[in-house]
Amino acid sequence: MVPAAGKGVRLGPGTPKALRELGGTPMLVHAVRALARSRAVALVVVVAPPDATDSVRAMLDGFPLPGATELAVVAGGATRQESVRLGLQALPPEVDVVLVHDAARPLVPVDTVDAVVAAVRAGAPAVVPALPVTDTVKQIAEDPHRPAGAPEPVAATPERALLRAVQTPQGFDRATLTEAHERITGAGEGATDCAGMVERLGRPVVLVPGHEEAFKVTRPLDLVLAEAVLARRRATDGF
Repeated sequence: MVPAAGKGVRLGPGTPKALRELGGTPMLVHAVRALARSRAVALVVVVAPPDATDSVRAMLDGFPLPGATELAVVAGGATRQESVRLGLQALPPEVDVVLVHDAARPLVPVDTVDAVVAAVRAGAPAVVPALPVTDTVKQIAEDPHRPAGAPEPVAATPERALLRAVQTPQGFDRATLTEAHERITGAGEGATDCAGMVERLGRPVVLVPGHEEAFKVTRPLDLVLAEAVLARRRATDGF
């Protein structure tokens, strides 16, 4: 499943982030193809803006998927959580493993997708690809009254060796993900991260190695890096 109903305002005004072009092809197409390259993926459900399902479907039909992977496009909701819930409802009943992938991570390698699926099939209810954190991270003191741009007091320095930066696709046992979306509501970090919702259920979440090229395209500089990665792939792998 690829939730793609957001606007992606940090990339600037204009076309929604998922439809921005990367190497002449919309990022959403790259993300869908990244999932479809895995033999374990039989169906990709794209959750589109409610007013653009027909245009998104027409756009995706112009870029056939590799192999026998099927494609469905459904209308999303006002939040990512609602969009994922609507995507879940669109899955056939026989699907028991669900991947949730960011459209803004167009270059995730197929080996990462396969590793997530394998870990779910091995018994983990929730699986997330992740990388070690290379920068020192500071935790700040919470102060809702602090003016924007004001100096922020440091409250703690977490042990970097114990931190991981998470990526997608996140993988789930379908029953676990469905329960999380039925029981966990509200705002906060867990409401935008499916694995965080499963954590709040009290169920185990495990990590598998992620990949440097599965970074999220959020800001204009990320687009420049993504173009460079894609150009290298095309030159060396015929991607």
